[in-house]
Amino acid sequence: MSDPASRRPIHPYLIPFPIACFAGALLTDIAYWGTAEMMWADFSAWLVTVGLILAVVAAIAGLIDFLSRQAIRRRQPAWFHATGNAIVLLLALFNTLVHSRDAWTSVVPFGVILSAATVAVLAFTGWMGWTLVHDPEVAE
Repeated sequence: MSDPASRRPIHPYLIPFPIACFAGALLTDIAYWGTAEMMWADFSAWLVTVGLILAVVAAIAGLIDFLSRQAIRRRQPAWFHATGNAIVLLLALFNTLVHSRDAWTSVVPFGVILSAATVAVLAFTGWMGWTLVHDPEVAE
């Protein structure tokens, strides 16, 4: 008999890291907007870039779970979760490009807008993912 922990998807364990990076980027964007201290813009650029890399890793794990388990694909929240997270990856990619610019234009206004949009979509996809993790048929 196999260990039940070995059947659990790894995706839920990976997602807190990019979420923390993207939320941190929003906070450092706001700090830069308020202070114009370049350190905050640098922090934002690093957080968005690392968040994107970690989000790609989590997305690969999530896609494997999604494609390999019919019980997940049958759930409507799984489709919202997957689509929303694809949008997050696109927003994060554009945000990384915006944050690669110099000084004020790297954050204000488009960097802040993209960071806020990323966090807003993550709040929705997190809610959809939470419903899946606590669904007995999906979480088994």
